[in-house]
Amino acid sequence: MKFVVDGMLGKLTRWLRMLGHNVKYSIKLDDAQLLMMAKKEKRALLTRDLALYQQATAKGINALYLEGETEGERLAEVAKRYGIPLDIDMATSRCPKCNAKVKPISKEKVGHKVQKNTFTNYNEFWQCPKCRQIYWQGAHWTKIRKTLDTARENLRKTCAKSDINLHSQILIRERRKQNKR
Repeated sequence: MKFVVDGMLGKLTRWLRMLGHNVKYSIKLDDAQLLMMAKKEKRALLTRDLALYQQATAKGINALYLEGETEGERLAEVAKRYGIPLDIDMATSRCPKCNAKVKPISKEKVGHKVQKNTFTNYNEFWQCPKCRQIYWQGAHWTKIRKTLDTARENLRKTCAKSDINLHSQILIRERRKQNKR
């Protein structure tokens, strides 16, 4: 999925890129530029700015106004709206910094580019071909997994609430039909 994200959502941008989505983001883009980019490049606009969201929807641009306060809540909102999985697959993951697709790199080629401890303890590495950043699934992945687990739990809760609300609406309609008879 392709997104354009407003300047208030830099952390979400990095998460969506790790999840494999093409995300354009810059704090230098003004509202008009964000709207133009979303429309021209057929990107969904993600924003915390209600006025920007309203402008986008008035212009027929696919947009989502995010209300969540945490990354887990925001990821759940995006996943619910766009049906995206909340799992990182390194085969499709993008560089959180520059948005290019990361590529596997052999352990031998990263030996001089990472700390000795990292080289010794990990066997799989990926590199961004654009900014040259090297990635591995180190100790920080515990926090990454926890955030994704929280996002999945938030998604389950919101979907369960939606199911309950939908079920309630159906029951109300059925009662109204019975009362009219």
